[in-house]
Amino acid sequence: MTNTDIPVAVGHIPSGLFIVAVDHDGQKDGYLASWVQQVSFKPLLVSFTIKSDRPGYEAIKSGEVFTINIVGEHESQYLRHFWSGYAPGQSPFTQIEHTTTSNGGLVINGAKSAIDCKFVSISKPGDHEVVIAEVVGSTINNQEAKPKVHIRKSGLDY
Repeated sequence: MTNTDIPVAVGHIPSGLFIVAVDHDGQKDGYLASWVQQVSFKPLLVSFTIKSDRPGYEAIKSGEVFTINIVGEHESQYLRHFWSGYAPGQSPFTQIEHTTTSNGGLVINGAKSAIDCKFVSISKPGDHEVVIAEVVGSTINNQEAKPKVHIRKSGLDY
């Protein structure tokens, strides 16, 4: 394998598409994530990556309940609200149908399912921070839908 093949090969690692969302004092924020993974059974933990400039970053780190919405192949129109980001204070949740869980998580009605999480730890091994979070609740909107899978053209870009 040549060095020019490395980014292409890394881009072949499949990932899902997710909207990580948080409601912090009435400000509903979220961002598109693709690097989410279960990392433990007991306790039930997941990991995801985030950059410090992402909406909701401070609320997630402060211990607010946040939700990882799992995008399904059946419905993904709401992704466009998160794809390129949005201006501070311009929450896309004013245009997206959603509900709030008993834990305070934001569930997008079109998502396949969603999991409510609480921050456990963070590590910064590179240009993204890796957050470990405990799963504290869940919502299933469409059991039969397949999760949307994302394959990148290059491991050097989204």
